[in-house]
Amino acid sequence: MNILLTNDDGIYADGISAMYQALRQKGHEVVVVAPDSERSAVGHAITVSDPLKVAFVDVEARIRGYAIKGTPADCVKLAVNALLERKPDLVISGINRGANTGYHIIYSGTVSAATEASMFGLTAIAVSLDVSLRKSGAIDYNYAAQFATRLCDVVAQHGGLPEGTLLNVNVPGGDPQQIKGVRICKQARFHQADEYEKRVDPFERIYYWPKLEQVRVTNPPEVEVDYRLLKAGFIVVTPIQYDLTDYKMISQLQQWTIKL
Repeated sequence: MNILLTNDDGIYADGISAMYQALRQKGHEVVVVAPDSERSAVGHAITVSDPLKVAFVDVEARIRGYAIKGTPADCVKLAVNALLERKPDLVISGINRGANTGYHIIYSGTVSAATEASMFGLTAIAVSLDVSLRKSGAIDYNYAAQFATRLCDVVAQHGGLPEGTLLNVNVPGGDPQQIKGVRICKQARFHQADEYEKRVDPFERIYYWPKLEQVRVTNPPEVEVDYRLLKAGFIVVTPIQYDLTDYKMISQLQQWTIKL
């Protein structure tokens, strides 16, 4: 297959390198178009007031492709409309360092890149590895890359995905031998407690440093959702869409009296 590969951790990140190598080893043609530096948690932001500078990167035996001074969504837009000679068969975003489950997918640049691809009518998969952002040392992305590569083949065998739908994939970050299986499930609902530590700089100016948020899943215990299943040791695959319309509410609103 002809695959467009991007991410939000930047073109030099270990996750995208592992994904690139796994796809190439399986014989896929891979074009990398990724941010030139980390763009985590930028959501679906696009650049409108600055030029999108492009540089070709070739790190021998690791990765080669286009480094874009822009967001993950920028990378997909620029790739599809300017850089690629032909339309890709599949777009993969990742492998992200850290999970993207529940409400976090709204903030995720990884998921947003895949969403942008689906908006072009392309089959897209976002892939994340559940490891702590505070973890030091090397992280092994190989198992996640191999699984994502196999999933690409499964998706292709079934003729792709419905228009407007993408797959959000999260892989446990521990020992691959401990992974219990693969589950298809819905996105979790979160109650999030954001905390900010108040500090003062040497010039006595106040600033705030965000702490890692505390997450509590609000779905009933019997409901299988991505966050819980991932923490329980399963690979989770969630089909998601970019259409945010509340269709049930439309009929209710039509009964309201809303005047000019």
